Amino acid sequence: MMTPTDPKLKTLKRLRTLSKLLDSAIRIPGTRFRFGLDPLLGLLPAGGDIVGALLSAYIVFSAAQIGVPRESLVQMVYNILLEALVGTVPVVGDLFDAAWKANVRNMELLETHLDAPTSDKKADTLFIVLLLGGLILAIFAIVGVGIWILSSILSAILQ
Repeated sequence: MMTPTDPKLKTLKRLRTLSKLLDSAIRIPGTRFRFGLDPLLGLLPAGGDIVGALLSAYIVFSAAQIGVPRESLVQMVYNILLEALVGTVPVVGDLFDAAWKANVRNMELLETHLDAPTSDKKADTLFIVLLLGGLILAIFAIVGVGIWILSSILSAILQ
């Protein structure tokens, strides 16, 4: 149980704010649905996906610092990669990105761990570096393939 002065509580509040900003900051008028800046960032060619993924990776990094076990960290990275991969498909990807809300899912994993810490062993530093390094490389690869496909389509159209 966290006390009001626990540094984990301050980190958790900061991550909740970031997650809400990325995934559910904007309400669609007349509905109960919300979306955040992450799908909007994804509309910016290449750079937006990278910025969104780096912000999501920060949540995973902070969760690792708090002591979330390996299994949960792997699930968090999976949530981000799935969102990034499906997000590359035009229109469908944008809708999936707005609905999947990887950061909200990741916050649920983090809060579940903090509410009832399991006996799972905390991830070691090498594992965290490899996991986050792999995430960043995968995001760059996904964005690179997307750019390559888009440029191939554009060059075929313009010829």
